[in-house]
Amino acid sequence: MSKLSKTILARYKNARHYLSSLQETFKNGYPAKKMIVIGVTGTDGKTTTSHLIYEILKANKFKVALISTVGAWGPQGFIDTGLHTTTPDATVLQPMLKKFLDAGVTCVVLEVTSHGLDQHRVLGCNFYSGVLTNVSHEHLDYHKTFENYRQAKAMLFRGVKLAVLNKDDKSYEFFKRITFKKARVVSYSTLGLASVKATNITEKSTLLTFLASDNGVGYQIKTPLIGRYNVSNILASIGLTRALGVDWKTIQKVLSQFSGISGRMEYIKTRPYSVIVDFAHTPNALNQLLTTLQTKLPPKGRLITVFGCAGERDRSKRPLMGGISGKLADISIFTAEDPRSEDVNEIIMQMVKGARGAKTTEVKQVSYLDHLEGGTDSPPKDGHVFVREPDRGKAIGLAIKTAKSGDIVVICGKGHEKSMAFGKTEIPWSDQDAAQKALTAK
Repeated sequence: MSKLSKTILARYKNARHYLSSLQETFKNGYPAKKMIVIGVTGTDGKTTTSHLIYEILKANKFKVALISTVGAWGPQGFIDTGLHTTTPDATVLQPMLKKFLDAGVTCVVLEVTSHGLDQHRVLGCNFYSGVLTNVSHEHLDYHKTFENYRQAKAMLFRGVKLAVLNKDDKSYEFFKRITFKKARVVSYSTLGLASVKATNITEKSTLLTFLASDNGVGYQIKTPLIGRYNVSNILASIGLTRALGVDWKTIQKVLSQFSGISGRMEYIKTRPYSVIVDFAHTPNALNQLLTTLQTKLPPKGRLITVFGCAGERDRSKRPLMGGISGKLADISIFTAEDPRSEDVNEIIMQMVKGARGAKTTEVKQVSYLDHLEGGTDSPPKDGHVFVREPDRGKAIGLAIKTAKSGDIVVICGKGHEKSMAFGKTEIPWSDQDAAQKALTAK
């Protein structure tokens, strides 16, 4: 298909989404107009931030619902929103908002993607507030350029009354500039002056602590939500909920009990070595995750990664992620992750290019397995290495078989997801189940 044909097709699809959203909005009585709708967007951290906001508002007696990557929650309980779905299509979203409204919900927290904004899926959501986590390299297969990607995110902020923005992000000034001029802007930062800021950040194995402050008054935060990068997600949730009138005591209590959500820094095993499942699937998220895990390694501990890159998605990030793992992990095992119609081995080859650029050495499976089983060959030697294993189950098994006391095995990319896409078929899959199976077999 030519470039022009693809452009015409994309515009047709977006026009179809636009009309569908209009139809669904009015068909369901424009439910968002009668509620406070909070949109949370960004490259990484959207889901955690959305859940934090939801839990804090719920604890403050807001009649609140949540729609996120993991699913939706309302007065009726959990609602499955489908596979690989963050922002549902309007044919699902608007009826869901109506059900929430009919059940007495007054506030909805909605995780919003750049695709959802660009395709007008959230047209008619009448956002009261927009929250930005961060903007980095992602979805360039769809948006083509970083600027297009950023402009899609910006659509959320053009009509809001309240914008919560990450002052540490390189795009802060851009988003502040495009935000609706009558909107209140709340900034947050871990580095300097902001409406809400964090200082004295310390992290132990199971506890993250810091001093959060707004208007010059500091409050001690203690939370089991580990990972220094989560300080920014927490600050975003504080900035939003404080602006809506939630007291600090409620915020502190919720954070003290919030340990995270499925597939985000989820520990499957902690001793004598750790096994973790995480959703990190962007260069920025992988870099932050591995940098955090490096600080948790004992002197002789090794960091072992298992991950792939999705097929029919942003190809430009594949060597970037291979290079990040090659640089930060002692052992990288490259494998499948929703290859769809692409050849898994071709995807891995692109990751390998990045790993080699990071001066990481490839270890052949035969030699590597021989080493694990006590053979004469003895890789890996000093320095970082990578192994190719296209079968994700075998890759996870290989990583866990490799692990010794003090090591950390982190399985990235799938997180909470319960399927893996091969061609147009969704195969049941769980990284958590695969890890448990490998642990049992070891």
